[in-house]
Amino acid sequence: MSPDASSHVVLQLGLLLGYSGALVAFGFFISRRADGSRSFFVADRSLGPGLVFSTFLAANIGAGSIIGASGLGYTDGISAWWWVGSAGIGSLVLAFWIGPRIWRIAARNGLYTAGDYLEHRYGSSVRAVIAILLWFLTLIILAAQLIAMSEILEWVLGAPRWLGALIGGGVMTAYFASGGLLTSAWVNLVQLCVLLGGFAIGLPLALSLAGGWEAVAAAAPVEPEQSNFFLGANSGIVLVALIVPAFIISPGLLQKAYGARDERALRIGIGLQGLLLLLFAFVPVLMGMIARVYEPSLSNPEFAVPIVLTEGLPVALGALGLAAIFSAELSSADAILFMLSTSLSKDLYKRYAFPRATNAQVLRVARGAAVAGGCLAVLLAIVIPTVIDSLRVFYAVLSVSLFVPIVAGLYSRKPGVPEALSAIGVGITVLFSVRLADLSSISRLFDPTLLAIVASVAAFAIVFLLRQRRLRPRRDL
Repeated sequence: MSPDASSHVVLQLGLLLGYSGALVAFGFFISRRADGSRSFFVADRSLGPGLVFSTFLAANIGAGSIIGASGLGYTDGISAWWWVGSAGIGSLVLAFWIGPRIWRIAARNGLYTAGDYLEHRYGSSVRAVIAILLWFLTLIILAAQLIAMSEILEWVLGAPRWLGALIGGGVMTAYFASGGLLTSAWVNLVQLCVLLGGFAIGLPLALSLAGGWEAVAAAAPVEPEQSNFFLGANSGIVLVALIVPAFIISPGLLQKAYGARDERALRIGIGLQGLLLLLFAFVPVLMGMIARVYEPSLSNPEFAVPIVLTEGLPVALGALGLAAIFSAELSSADAILFMLSTSLSKDLYKRYAFPRATNAQVLRVARGAAVAGGCLAVLLAIVIPTVIDSLRVFYAVLSVSLFVPIVAGLYSRKPGVPEALSAIGVGITVLFSVRLADLSSISRLFDPTLLAIVASVAAFAIVFLLRQRRLRPRRDL
């Protein structure tokens, strides 16, 4: 390594470590305001529109929306917009239809988690099934965030994957475990400022230094799908079925919504970040397409962003971009860690293992679960191959298992446990059956997530109709 290159690495690593230390210190400072489990789980239901906006946007711009989407932009072109764009669509549905309803129920009944809502609406059996399922899934999606951090540090700094995962996992776990949602909401605000500032400066300059849009378009493969907004090889409008439901009913996002101080704060905060996501969706796509100017044949498309940081920007701005992306991954990762720790402490420990546990005991378990989950995610990040692989599995199972029970439960009191469990069981079975049979290779209409959600709706409706028919009083002829 030349002296210049070595000094560049030292500069970037020093900035990253200094930034990480500042986040942890700020998190510990905010954690002094945390007053028990209510602060940890729902931030005392005190978040105004600004903090709701920042904590949602920071959570939704992460490994999938930066590293994964830029990789799709590198291979598929403009149709990769639908990866982040679908998250924006789901956010708007949550802001104006699902979110206000579930917030009212949560505030009225003192609910802290999505599991609390499922038990309130259906019963403990549905809560148990979802809690166990999500705990394992959460580890996979958390590992995906750490993989993204590792890939950035591996390319830019030459750091081994385990070191990148360890740095990211350590920082995230430290500030989140100290104060839960209250801490992460304020830390997310700082991360969001760095994130948006970095991309606002870096993207236009990267596009200009690459030769402008003409050079980027010329570097794209000569394939019709590259310029097709609605259909790409691995992306396009078909991503709506995979991603939109997940961003409506994600337990981590619902729990953040519980933290809003009122319905107005929820609507404004989530709605504005949904609109911004629709615009931001073009950013990673352009980053992926710009990377082709410098490296037209990447073996791993998920290195598209690191290519732009190192070859498409001056060193100082590349360091700023590195900090921006690191912020994105951390903020998204802490939302996942939130889901993991609250699910274990409230949905499993408090509800089934030790029902008489005090709030202080539940809080200790939540913090312990955050530390344990962070450590396990670091280990998984070392062995799972790519970000997109783990994200597709997570979004699919999340959508199929939760979408129908949560949405149907908000609009009708008649369906019960049999309907919910049948929707979950049939949906998951169809999802993995279609994936194993590889039916999507025959036609895009055989999308596994779409078919599984349709099957889940059908199972829910059939069981509901059969139960209503059996419960309907018979008239003597």
